[in-house]
Amino acid sequence: LKPSAPQASQPSNLSPFLGPAAFPPCLENMGGCMQPTQKKGEVPEKLPTIDEAGKVSFGCIAREWRCKFAEDAGKLSLTKAQELFERYESQVKAVPQVKRVQRIVCGGCLDFKVIISAPAVAFPDWEATKFEPEEAFLKELAEIDGITSIETQTYTLTEM
Repeated sequence: LKPSAPQASQPSNLSPFLGPAAFPPCLENMGGCMQPTQKKGEVPEKLPTIDEAGKVSFGCIAREWRCKFAEDAGKLSLTKAQELFERYESQVKAVPQVKRVQRIVCGGCLDFKVIISAPAVAFPDWEATKFEPEEAFLKELAEIDGITSIETQTYTLTEM
């Protein structure tokens, strides 16, 4: 998937991930993002796949918000990006069925990233809200001096 600019925060078409009957019943009440729940002795059902051969399966979809920060002024733009995310953190964690929120910083590449993941079966509901509060967060992020290259990306995650 290609990253999208924050101005293009229209819900993406998840058809590369999800077909009309993409979710087996084992994903309906998914207890964790990476693993479907199943009862002891129950034969696991097949997870949705991306490829035609049915080999690249997934149970989780993530949305990433990322930007570059400036090194100058003691990496003040990074500090401000972190403070901004802390203001939005409770909203992000309140998104129904969000299983994991991660913040990644690379001091060498000057990357600031937030990754929000949810079970694949729940992801379309969040997408329908335009990934609320994404638009407001990215707008405020863009107003921080020293923040550049703001992008978003949606991808699948699978624990191996």
